Amino acid sequence: MPDSLIAGRLTRPLILGSTSRYRRELLSRLQLPFETVSPEVDETPLSGETPYDLSLRLAKAKAQAVAQLHPGAIVIGSDQVPELDGLPLSKPGTHERATEQLRQMSGRQMNFHTGVSVVCSESGFAESSVVTVQVRFRELNDAEIERYLRAEQPYDCAGSAKSEGLGIALLDAIVSDDPTALIGLPLIRTCQLLRAAGVVLP
Repeated sequence: MPDSLIAGRLTRPLILGSTSRYRRELLSRLQLPFETVSPEVDETPLSGETPYDLSLRLAKAKAQAVAQLHPGAIVIGSDQVPELDGLPLSKPGTHERATEQLRQMSGRQMNFHTGVSVVCSESGFAESSVVTVQVRFRELNDAEIERYLRAEQPYDCAGSAKSEGLGIALLDAIVSDDPTALIGLPLIRTCQLLRAAGVVLP
């Protein structure tokens, strides 16, 4: 895209406050130049905090942490928290924990809450939102879980199921008004927030 066209769409630097390769790939679809900066944020849930509230708080905290370091930039923060039985599910980290998560989710419907926050310290802009995606899992046996995990190795993925890959074969249904939210960044909502912050899209 010509630099002159980009300049007309983006009057401030754009920063993604995340090192997630999934969010980086999604944001690149908007054809805007951006940097990624790792936010230093404690992701420990607060006592009694719901998964919805956790996703919103962490998205805001990540955007604000990076915006403090880059006050002239428009910063996007995001966080996803899967919810099962009212409790948050974390990234499994290991094969064993991923196996246990998928056993818990087998035949169940659960929610994936993805918070997104857009902040610019210099302009005073700060708006946030949460997109909730309902996901219904098939009844999964241990052999299916094992084959999936060996093939996909989704140990850095909250909830252990990557819908953008082989994980789609584990599901019966996805209900969402912002389909990229399940991958990690709700682009429809992100575009709304970026436009409100002064970015020209498309």
